[in-house]
Amino acid sequence: MPAPRTDIETFKISSNETPFEPPDSVRRAIEQAAATVHRYPDPFSRRLTGALARRFDVNQEQISLGTGSVAVVGQLIWAAAGAGDSVVYPWRSFEAYPIWVQMTGARSVQVPLLADERHDLPSMLKAIDDSTRIVFVCNPNNPTGEAVRRDELTEFIDAVPSDVIVVLDEAYREFISDTDVPDGLDFFHERNNVVVIRTFSKAYGLAGLRVGFAIAPEPIAEGMRKTALPFGVSSIAEDAALAALECEDELFERVRHLSEERDRVWQAFADQGWDIHPSHANFVWLRLGERTQEFAQACDEVGITIRTFPDEGVRISVAEEEANDRVIDVGKSLA
Repeated sequence: MPAPRTDIETFKISSNETPFEPPDSVRRAIEQAAATVHRYPDPFSRRLTGALARRFDVNQEQISLGTGSVAVVGQLIWAAAGAGDSVVYPWRSFEAYPIWVQMTGARSVQVPLLADERHDLPSMLKAIDDSTRIVFVCNPNNPTGEAVRRDELTEFIDAVPSDVIVVLDEAYREFISDTDVPDGLDFFHERNNVVVIRTFSKAYGLAGLRVGFAIAPEPIAEGMRKTALPFGVSSIAEDAALAALECEDELFERVRHLSEERDRVWQAFADQGWDIHPSHANFVWLRLGERTQEFAQACDEVGITIRTFPDEGVRISVAEEEANDRVIDVGKSLA
């Protein structure tokens, strides 16, 4: 097996990170916050909670923060499910779901995706029973990038029993340009069992500082705050997130650029004849089956690290144009 090349710049595009460094204003906020790291952070992150409440037009009591959306998912499962309960979610989807469910002692109910990589919402609905406490809709889905449209999501949520929490996991919401993919907050405002989860790790470029949040009905948000890690969101992370909210225009222009690059990459793979569907996130997904390792190895040989799911496929984060071009060339060579 050939070893990866060492004479070229390497790119790690396996973790859905942004390739852009923080804007100057965010960097300054981080530097200034470093002067007070000898003090504990505000355990309630009240400044950030207030800013998010204003940004999304909700009450502060409807917000729960955590160290990235992965932690927020865990807080919710810990608060709502335990032994004897079940949690329904699509599969393949976000890898944290089964881990957190197992840790709480609840039972995972995994519903396979459709052939076009979308959620099988009718089957997910049938999987809900008296033991179900939570059902997850990952929109757009990680790692396949497909999204649930407005009409089908409305029909699904209307049919879910009112005592089951519907979680709309929207970690990649900012990358969606299709107007038929709904904003989860529309459902949150209309129903009392919908939770929306988002993160500062992707579009806001703060993956290394770990800030995620949920917008939830007050009783659910309160329960999530009780299961949160004390002092989890650091003072540096809070100041950086506040600064990021103030420069959304600049950050979302970067999102627009990445979305254009994403479309270029998946279109190139489609033109090469690969089994690929349009993505609504900051990555593309190739369903490769037994060719998964072959494709990953070919990427390694040109200095590219991608995320592999053995015998299923690969997820390729959109990165610098050079990295994207190399991956496209790999696809061409193997098509």
